Amino acid sequence: MSDSAGDGKRTSRIEKMLARARSGLRRLEAAELPEALARGAVLVDIRPAAQRAFEGPLPAALVIERNVLEWRCDPTSPSRLPEAVDDDVEWVVVCSQGYTSSLAAAALQSLGLHRASDVIDGYQGIAAAGLLKMLATAGSPGSPDLLNVRFYPESNLAAAVPPPRR
Repeated sequence: MSDSAGDGKRTSRIEKMLARARSGLRRLEAAELPEALARGAVLVDIRPAAQRAFEGPLPAALVIERNVLEWRCDPTSPSRLPEAVDDDVEWVVVCSQGYTSSLAAAALQSLGLHRASDVIDGYQGIAAAGLLKMLATAGSPGSPDLLNVRFYPESNLAAAVPPPRR
């Protein structure tokens, strides 16, 4: 480990990994989310079911469990979502606080989904900005089903994704 700030504190490997992931992202402030949705971005909620149950739903989002995100968003995957039409889809990934979503968005970028990003401070930032009610009551032009939270859990993917090789 290294002393990154010169203050005697060590930087963990995960902090370094997160910094590398974020260096390639154009992260959105919560206030930028309505504009992103209006231009056709796809909002993706990767929070685990227990966290969604505790914090509440994210209106206008596709719910995709983190462990299947790449398969669902990759336009070349047989397990892709209907929204995964090409590499130009703007995927906006949200977790609870904006950490895991940065790693997930970077993973999508590594697949060639160059517009993937996340929301700074995640669901909590969206809630703090007072956007949950707006997301629940306002749709995006051209996206009449935007208000429907759609779930894409792992169970739907089990037959389509081969088990990892050992």
